[in-house]
Amino acid sequence: MKIIIFIFFIFWFQLMNFCQVSQGIEFRFKTGFLAAHREVLSHLPSHPALCTEISYFKHLKSSNSWAEEFNFPTVGAVLFHGSVGNDDLLGKYTSIYGFADIPILHKSLYELSWRFGSGLGYTNRIYDPLLNPKNMAISTRINAIIIMGIKSTIRFKKSNISLGVDLTHFSNSAFNIPNYGINIPYFSVSYARTISQDSSLRLKSRITEFNKLYFGTCGIFSLKEINPHGNRKYPIYAFTGFSRYFFSQKAGLELGVDIISNQSIFDFEPQVNKTQLSILQLGVYTGYLVPLNHFHFFFGMGVYMRDRYRPNGLFYNRIGFRYQLTSGLYGNITLKSHRAKADYMEIGLGYVFNFKKKHENE
Repeated sequence: MKIIIFIFFIFWFQLMNFCQVSQGIEFRFKTGFLAAHREVLSHLPSHPALCTEISYFKHLKSSNSWAEEFNFPTVGAVLFHGSVGNDDLLGKYTSIYGFADIPILHKSLYELSWRFGSGLGYTNRIYDPLLNPKNMAISTRINAIIIMGIKSTIRFKKSNISLGVDLTHFSNSAFNIPNYGINIPYFSVSYARTISQDSSLRLKSRITEFNKLYFGTCGIFSLKEINPHGNRKYPIYAFTGFSRYFFSQKAGLELGVDIISNQSIFDFEPQVNKTQLSILQLGVYTGYLVPLNHFHFFFGMGVYMRDRYRPNGLFYNRIGFRYQLTSGLYGNITLKSHRAKADYMEIGLGYVFNFKKKHENE
């Protein structure tokens, strides 16, 4: 968990440090409901989910940069506090997450944007076999938070008013169980005020070449727990080979092959004899990339071509981010899941073979 916290702050510091044009504060009120995405969670929703957010944002207006290709996005950090729909069993959540608002439609005074954010959250109520056995959603106080949504904004001279809808997800990525996770659709209204203008443009230059096919590999490590609660942590080792193609500054496609050694499979149907070779999973996947220069959001889906014991079904999903260096190395944090249930957090280090050569020639 310390590694995830460290990498999270490095990533968002890098994104914000080189994106200074105008900055401000936003106040947001959100109301929603707890979605019981599994039958075992059907008893949890008890009242509306209400929360507030205070955001520090930077609106990028720099021309002749990667920001111009995205119609000048907004990035920042958010302090979240409130209810997720059941104070008695799930408690209150306090979170800090970084975000990027990417305009879909941009006019002089109006903007429709897509938001993606990620960070860490704390709750005061977790699963306990004696004191809180009905909380089957979360078993750790510190959890990852992932935000995806749409925001409609009207801009004035120094003020903005917006309406939004988002899906907020809390999970510890099966580091501890039970961990069915929390999903809350929120509706929101906000007011934002620009507090300063920064004329020193420090946006990093573009590092990705459009219409370019890249090839690379990534090594992944993780830990997870399986039933019963309190069982030991099982390591997961994975290796990925991939190709990427960027259609433009805004979008890229990735195709790849996963080789996964999930040690927890040894305790799935333990009466069946298994070997290291027999538990190997082979999957193929495709993913969509949103490259904010060095910082890449990733959304993918895969299918197992070889999975002898099928502990989680045929399909898997990924959502997360990468940070690409000009040396060709990149860091990876993605959440791997099956049917809205987190499997484990993938912490990885990758290398793009023909990336460094391309930049040495510039």
